[in-house]
Amino acid sequence: MTTWKPVQNLTIWLTMLLLCSNQLRAQLGTTANIRHIVVGRCYSYITLVNPSLRFDCEEMWRRFEEAVLRQSSCNVTVENYQQMFYSIPQTRPCDRVSITFTKELSSFFNSYLDSSTAAKFLFWSKTRTLMQSYKAVVRDSWTLEDTLVGFLFNDLIWCRQEEQAGFDFSSCPAWSACRNHAVYSLWLQASQSFAEMACGNITVLLNGSIINAFDGKSMLGSVELDHLNPQRVNYVNIKVVADLQGPFIESCSQGSIVDLIHILQSRGFRWTCSDNDQTLMILQCLRDPKQSVCQTYANSLSHRQSHIQLNHTQV
Repeated sequence: MTTWKPVQNLTIWLTMLLLCSNQLRAQLGTTANIRHIVVGRCYSYITLVNPSLRFDCEEMWRRFEEAVLRQSSCNVTVENYQQMFYSIPQTRPCDRVSITFTKELSSFFNSYLDSSTAAKFLFWSKTRTLMQSYKAVVRDSWTLEDTLVGFLFNDLIWCRQEEQAGFDFSSCPAWSACRNHAVYSLWLQASQSFAEMACGNITVLLNGSIINAFDGKSMLGSVELDHLNPQRVNYVNIKVVADLQGPFIESCSQGSIVDLIHILQSRGFRWTCSDNDQTLMILQCLRDPKQSVCQTYANSLSHRQSHIQLNHTQV
């Protein structure tokens, strides 16, 4: 009897845990009010973000709905979304100048575009929060989420009911549950299109505090990298950033970052790599200024500024 009660309590606890987890999964269905969200974002984009676009938001929604609801949630392919993508105008910053010259002239025009009017393409993997901060301070940074498709569907979930018409608002399969997942297939096509239009100097943000910062199975590793064009991309600037308190697992000289560099070299890309970027350090310290490394860094910047001012007064 002394051993039965703990086992009984453990069984009850596990049963409650399973019930709670099932309820949690049941909540991860299609995002509530998804139609109003997507169409509303569409009107916001063409009215406030890019007023130059002429686009039928209702027609876009109809094509999206057809793509999702005509087949099961695990059988929605990239091809099912083609009509929707064809109806959506793609902003292509690089196409302001037609780059059809020699490699040397192409590099010149890419450099010119990157330093003047073109957006600076920003790719990322497992660095979402820092990416958002970096994008806010680095002028003209352009991510997948800034494209029309990315803007419309960011952070949304969708799938159809299996036995009835319409979206399933109670539960959707996980991405890993099937190859042709309804959400995955849309982001697969969106990521490919974004990479194909990239030009100039692009930035890749990677997390140095995890194993496999560059994951060959991620969207960056399996889709976007394969669709970058070395004739359009001037430099791939890799920025590896670890958490202020560590762990410090990967860097430009170790781990999967080295694999990424080898891939870039084999495909003819020029590249740079930094694992102590000043802007990223400052952004991290703004979020967590009490870290000792931030105090040290602030003192160093203050000393450097004082030295510069002293030299200026002496001149």
